[in-house]
Amino acid sequence: MAESLMDIKRRIASTKKTGQITHAMQMVSGAKLTQIEKQSNAYQLYEQKLKETMGHLVASKIISQYKNNNNESSKDSMSLDHLLKNRPIKKTAYIVVTSDRGLVGSYNSTIIKATMDLLRKNHQNDKSKFSIIAVGGTGADFFKKRNYDVAYEYRGVEDVPQFKTIQKLVKTCVEMFDTGIFDQLYICHNHHVNSLTSTFTVDELLPISRDIADEVDFQKIGNTSSYIVDPSIEVVLQKLVPQYIESIVFGSIMDAKTAEHAASMTAMRTATDNADDLISSLSLKYNRARQEQITTEITEIIGGASALE
Repeated sequence: MAESLMDIKRRIASTKKTGQITHAMQMVSGAKLTQIEKQSNAYQLYEQKLKETMGHLVASKIISQYKNNNNESSKDSMSLDHLLKNRPIKKTAYIVVTSDRGLVGSYNSTIIKATMDLLRKNHQNDKSKFSIIAVGGTGADFFKKRNYDVAYEYRGVEDVPQFKTIQKLVKTCVEMFDTGIFDQLYICHNHHVNSLTSTFTVDELLPISRDIADEVDFQKIGNTSSYIVDPSIEVVLQKLVPQYIESIVFGSIMDAKTAEHAASMTAMRTATDNADDLISSLSLKYNRARQEQITTEITEIIGGASALE
């Protein structure tokens, strides 16, 4: 019985240490969440304005006018041509944003499961029809292990992402799209709703389609019938289109990181609560075992005294 009591005490001590660690990790994740939420909320305002501007341009026929009238032959113009013009879809790419580490609850599994469902729905899981661009080690390892075409992977996104971090990623994606490695690009990530909730989100990045105009409330931002463009449609679009794509990718990664920190905080809070519950259960078990041991010792003493009478 003494050995059993010692085992229980060791388990209690071990669980207390684990609970202290998970509580500390919960506090760290909470601090990171607070920090990134402020930046994410501020950035979403900029991203929304940029989306409205792009939707405004699409609805006002400026992009259509560019498509019809552009006769430039420069490298940049050809690249812009490819970004704006639809072409036959032979292969689709998906940017899948996951975490580089574990201890984030169901965060990664939710993204991967939803992405796999999307691939089965769109391509019947025919691996020749799509490529994966993995942001985060968990997703990269998952798809590579199952022999999916991982066209590019990016690991080590900061806890609070910086805009310069994603510029190489965006440049690589645009170059791959421009050279015809794929003809359509989506980004898949978890959208942060609140500390307890996130939802899987898919956004189409390339080519830029008429659908973005349908998302804009033109009653709030004015008439789309006329635009004065200076110095030219081409110059404006050369600046705006890459900026638009960068903003969507960066906003999605920022949003995904916010959801990751929230998931980590929730997972660590749950682990800490479970540790407290286990400590309570083990303490009760220890007290009962100790009481049983004392009762047995008293009974043995009484029995020994009775035998001497």
